[in-house]
Amino acid sequence: MVFSSLTFLFLFLPLAVLLYYLFPWRSYRNLMLLAFSLVFYAWGEPVYILLMLLSSLAAYLGGLLLEKWEGRPRARTITFWITTALIVSNLLVFKYLNFFCDNLSALLGVTLSVPQLRLPIGISFYTFQILSYVVDLYWGKIRGQRNYLYLTLYVSFFPQLIAGPIVRYKTIEEEILTRQENWADFVSGLKRFILGLAKKVLLANNIALVANIVYAGQPEIYGTLFYWIAAIAYALQIYYDFSGYSDMAIGLGRMFGFHFLENFNHPYIATSITDFWRRWHISLSSWFRDYIYIPLGGSRTTKGKHIRNILVVWALTGFWHGASWNFILWGMYYGTLLLVEKFLLQRFLEKLPKALRWVYAMVLVLVGWVIFNLTDFRQMQAALSMMFTLQRTDFLGVVAADSGILTALLYLPAGLVFMAPLRKHPKSSAIRRTNTGIISENLGYWLLLAVCIVYILSSSYNPFIYFRF
Repeated sequence: MVFSSLTFLFLFLPLAVLLYYLFPWRSYRNLMLLAFSLVFYAWGEPVYILLMLLSSLAAYLGGLLLEKWEGRPRARTITFWITTALIVSNLLVFKYLNFFCDNLSALLGVTLSVPQLRLPIGISFYTFQILSYVVDLYWGKIRGQRNYLYLTLYVSFFPQLIAGPIVRYKTIEEEILTRQENWADFVSGLKRFILGLAKKVLLANNIALVANIVYAGQPEIYGTLFYWIAAIAYALQIYYDFSGYSDMAIGLGRMFGFHFLENFNHPYIATSITDFWRRWHISLSSWFRDYIYIPLGGSRTTKGKHIRNILVVWALTGFWHGASWNFILWGMYYGTLLLVEKFLLQRFLEKLPKALRWVYAMVLVLVGWVIFNLTDFRQMQAALSMMFTLQRTDFLGVVAADSGILTALLYLPAGLVFMAPLRKHPKSSAIRRTNTGIISENLGYWLLLAVCIVYILSSSYNPFIYFRF
């Protein structure tokens, strides 16, 4: 089930809200959220719900032992590593086993036969959430959750279960038992959900057609111009697709009294690669920083180890996104760029005009998205070659190949406008505080929702990109 489906909008969400607010008791509301979260996951993955529950159980039992053996460091360390191994093993088996076996088979010239396992939806996200709980408990940053159902609620909470943001237990530790729902939060959350839905349905889904058409067509027709346009289209698609999902998750959480941290901060206004990764998928970047980079020594070590730490983190970041060599290449691409910026370009970049720094960053980001998007290395090489060698465009051939690209191109300007923060005029804030302004604003949101529903009814394309990670 996806947020941008009619089933979710007209059945699941209204029923969840109605039954949640039917009674005020905290235990009842938590159990309602847990029940709906399990139904939400089982709707698309009935077989693998047991895997998520067992991972939660391993974290729960491991957490109890970590607290029980507070004064026994050796026992706590052994318990921590066994618990971590059990949790990570699910990810290794279901996401990476086939990749390792296929590559070993090619390397050794033998056939390693393993069953082709289907990737459970959201396994990368909920595994990292569970790991953060175990690690923070081991480090003494949080208290253990003694109610297994409540820990499972944290892991399986449907707004962020499938594609994040990666929520740390300490972020919502108190809210599980002591959150205070209110009408202002509910309305604010609903508006945030509608904005996220609009990002996904109106922008991401329509802009996606540009890149899909170009990359599926003949390169000699589209030429250099359209390959750059395709790169821009995919960059906008993945941003509105993923940030839209994050907006919906944050909004839904707020409707039920939870406050998640932001996951995006206008990444396409970044003026360096370092700045870009402070703004893009913040929950993942901070996770790798806190649980991999800093424990390895971070920057407070020798220069050689500092370089190693950055490369390790970015190799893992790439591999986290998928069991494919293009993702590893993508991770190492960014790791290398960040090293170059840190040790060579930082002072030079600071002296450049902001516009030039933005162009520099965006060109590198667009190249990165081509690497990320195209898993076939020959197609990736051809696309990058078309971008950096001047090739003419056959405009008549573009229209003849698929005229749908003309309609899709109309959404690109809107995508470019809304990727930047919109400045609010002081007068508009004053108008919004009046009754007329409030009514107009609310009507605007309902109209936006209605337009989204019309698009959902008329569109056949609706998957979220990050569901496959």
